Amino acid sequence: MVKIPYGKAVYLVSNNINKFYEAREVLNEYGLATVMLRIKGSEIQSDSIEEIAKESARTMAERLNLNVVTEDAGLFIEALNGFPGPYSSYVYKTLGNEGILKLMEGINDRTAEFRSAVAFAEPNGETKVFLGISSGKIAYRMVRGREFGFDPIFIPDGCDGRTFAELSIQEKNAVSHRGKAFKKFAEWYISLIKLKFK
Repeated sequence: MVKIPYGKAVYLVSNNINKFYEAREVLNEYGLATVMLRIKGSEIQSDSIEEIAKESARTMAERLNLNVVTEDAGLFIEALNGFPGPYSSYVYKTLGNEGILKLMEGINDRTAEFRSAVAFAEPNGETKVFLGISSGKIAYRMVRGREFGFDPIFIPDGCDGRTFAELSIQEKNAVSHRGKAFKKFAEWYISLIKLKFK
């Protein structure tokens, strides 16, 4: 197997354009270009977003014979025992924001967190996962703004009571689970490039 060279382009496997925009914004700060590969990958059923991202990256790297990055994220609500967690994408499609708010009716404890797992894999080689967490709470109503998943109902800590939907991409990346995970990946990847091209 020919070793795939490392370079300043990061290949993100995703069908989610909003995820791509946020990842691109972070990686650009490190001088990395982001290429979106809109390919439907296989996704295992697991209670762990880390395992889901890791397996997706591994299988796509082998399938494409390319170093790739995947990301899986979930909203974990304390009062709902971590629901929807790794099933967030499915729950968003079926229940949406209004459905989550209905489940939260009469619940005073609104504590929640978003978790992100960014996985990097090379064909028949290393797979590495980077985690990011954003703590906050569930709003009592939807707030219009950037329409991306559960952003209109999640209020991150330290943002003056604004939801993710009300923040610019730059503001959101500074505090978000995805921003933190991609920053960890970028720092590691840059150090790897420097090591390989020494």
